Amino acid sequence: MLQSEDISPSPPTFQSLGIIDPLLTAIESVKYATPTDIQLECIPHALAGRDIIGIASTGSGKTAAFALPILQKLWEDPQGLFACVIAPTRELAIQISSQFEALGAAMGVRCAVIIGDDDKMAQAVALAKRPHIVIATPGRLLDHIKSTKGFNLQNIKFLVLDEADRLLDLDFGAIIDEILKALPKQRTTYLFSATMTTQVSKLKRASLSNPEKIEVSTQYQTVSTLLQYYIFYPLVYKDVVFVHIVNSLTSNSLIIFTRTIHDCQRLTIMLRAIGFSALPLHGQLSQSQRLGALNKFKAGGRNILVATDVASRGLDIPSVDVVINFDVPTHSKDYIHRVGRTARAGRSGKAITIITQYDIEFQIRLENVLGKKLELWPTDKDEVMLLHERVSEAGRMAENELKLQSQSGGKAKHNRKRSDTNDQDRDDDVVEAGFPNVSGTKKRARR
Repeated sequence: MLQSEDISPSPPTFQSLGIIDPLLTAIESVKYATPTDIQLECIPHALAGRDIIGIASTGSGKTAAFALPILQKLWEDPQGLFACVIAPTRELAIQISSQFEALGAAMGVRCAVIIGDDDKMAQAVALAKRPHIVIATPGRLLDHIKSTKGFNLQNIKFLVLDEADRLLDLDFGAIIDEILKALPKQRTTYLFSATMTTQVSKLKRASLSNPEKIEVSTQYQTVSTLLQYYIFYPLVYKDVVFVHIVNSLTSNSLIIFTRTIHDCQRLTIMLRAIGFSALPLHGQLSQSQRLGALNKFKAGGRNILVATDVASRGLDIPSVDVVINFDVPTHSKDYIHRVGRTARAGRSGKAITIITQYDIEFQIRLENVLGKKLELWPTDKDEVMLLHERVSEAGRMAENELKLQSQSGGKAKHNRKRSDTNDQDRDDDVVEAGFPNVSGTKKRARR
């Protein structure tokens, strides 16, 4: 008696989704093996010409989910100023551009990144050449729409609002409204967001026509390969236990999140004074400084990145071993985005949150949202307190240096940069970020 074979269906491929050969070649070159969930759901609707609302977390592959359909339509109907992508941060805009260029390499796609802190005249020249794809942050894009002679987006075919919830969290709502008024009503619009907030719903009604809603993640979700811990210490010992954690994980790549720019700067100087290779990343750095820090961290030149929430969304940093929340985030969703910087693409990772007596309520709320308890990160109190004197001294040095910078402003920064030219290889990242040479700080402290 013959038995029927159990034949499993073949896994979907980009070819089965309808992607054309030139893009399939590019997909193979960037090593996208199989479509992710958001790509599987979005691409067929996008190729059919539908407006799309995509609810997906960062790291889900959503950039390719909108880039591939746009590039395929561009292949069929090439024109300059074909699509505009609006992103909340400069780093994300640059990252999106690099993915468009990689996927569109065989087509000769031309992109222009229009972001603040870059030379506006050079941007105007780039826009005059009518690139196929404009990737921009909202403020600078509106500035060009209003003031750059000969530039407009009245004939674009596609608009993408990426990380829409973050765009609106950063109070770009009024700017986006003005940009929408300058765009043609006959266009295809993609809106991608990690969460569907009330503000995002209003934006959906204003900018999309009969959209297809695709949701491939819940509002609050962490991956199964992420191990999540907390450590409880009184506020007065917060710096000490923080340095103890960093010291115990010194061979790993770490991202440390702070709530404020001041603490981002302070912890960076403090860690470097103790002897750790730390880089800062926050919104008051220039674009070249931010990209320099990010690229050096991604390349492995430094293994500790101290950042504000400017680094919590959208950035593709492939290999981060541990995320440390020095400050607990204000909202649970911000915690999800922060810890999402590790345990990406099936890899494992750890997240450690420092809890003081003032943060217990947040821990309870977070555990309710996650549906599980955070594990206690083991420490030996005696070992932690051995670091107290050294950390206290480094903390005082950092605070004094920040006061010195505040009082002396640009002049002191310029003088310190000149004095460091003979030691540029060791401390170039600190000087570029507006931080002093650590050895100089130590000399002032001794005096």
